[in-house]
Amino acid sequence: MEMHENTILKFEDLDISFRTNAGVVHAIRGVNIELRRGETVAIVGESGSGKSVTVKAAVGLLDGNATVNSGKILYRYKNDNGTEKIVDLLAMSKRELRATINGSRIAMVFQDPMTSLDPTMTIGKQIMEGILLHKRGDKEFARARALELLEMVGITDAEKRMKNYPHQLSGGMRQRVVIAIALACDPDILICDEPTTALDVTIQARILELIKDVQDRLGLSVIYITHDLGVVAKVADYVNVMYAGKIIEVGTVNEVFYEPKHPYTWGLLAAMPDLETDDDRLASIPGSPPNLLHEPVGDAFAARNAFALRIDEKVEPPLFKVSDTHYAATWLLHPDAPKVEMPKELQTRIERARKEAEKYQ
Repeated sequence: MEMHENTILKFEDLDISFRTNAGVVHAIRGVNIELRRGETVAIVGESGSGKSVTVKAAVGLLDGNATVNSGKILYRYKNDNGTEKIVDLLAMSKRELRATINGSRIAMVFQDPMTSLDPTMTIGKQIMEGILLHKRGDKEFARARALELLEMVGITDAEKRMKNYPHQLSGGMRQRVVIAIALACDPDILICDEPTTALDVTIQARILELIKDVQDRLGLSVIYITHDLGVVAKVADYVNVMYAGKIIEVGTVNEVFYEPKHPYTWGLLAAMPDLETDDDRLASIPGSPPNLLHEPVGDAFAARNAFALRIDEKVEPPLFKVSDTHYAATWLLHPDAPKVEMPKELQTRIERARKEAEKYQ
């Protein structure tokens, strides 16, 4: 199993279908994503594009009607004796994943903290549970570790909070507790699935800062799933733009934000609120994503793409190389394609954003 020496997690040609009453939905169609040690990779796209399904496959949380048709999810870690091991997470049973990977090596923070926390258990017990299961220390050790974690995630009066139940905390505090639980067993990888969606804007910013701070302190590798490009700009090193079960653009955060090549990425960036624009309406991408019960022929984005070429209706574009780190799946990058520039208004916005960013460097 080949991996770059610094790669910790690698999705290779992942392909997943779901059986439904209406038929088979081909939800993930050959996804490749690489996460390197200490870095943050964002997966961004509209609801239903396949972001959450992709990462749930890594931790054995796919629904019972899912079928993994092909692919691998390779994970590199160190054994207790210090030797390095590479495993295919898809080849492991759910029981093996729970015993050796979930929580202890790969931890997940979900969108709504209330669905992650048990309303009948105190905060302290919920944090201690994973520590006792994976670390096998005694209760005193687990309690001391739980207090330390609550303080690490910025919860004041940790002693008192240990005895609280989830409903006694605010949304922001509950999400901090969920992060504390995720960090309880010193994982290598933290997967954050829309962790700030249910929170108001000021709390969102604090949670993002907290995750970044914890990552720097502990050397974590992070996968961030979001539909919010504002969040991506703050947290990511690399960005994977996902559409209809495929990665359609990938690059460093600067490449995807300042030099986007795919018309779908243009649409996502144009739809971001901008205080400086003359137009008081938000841009939107026309139409809706394709129904993957009926797999699209050619480029899945063609029907919504104002820049679509005739070939888009017939042949799916490959990922064209823009730079060593930047690729986009659009026929507009073919040498024979007509020259198409991103919309003028978006160019102006990107230029403004670039100048704004330079002030803080």
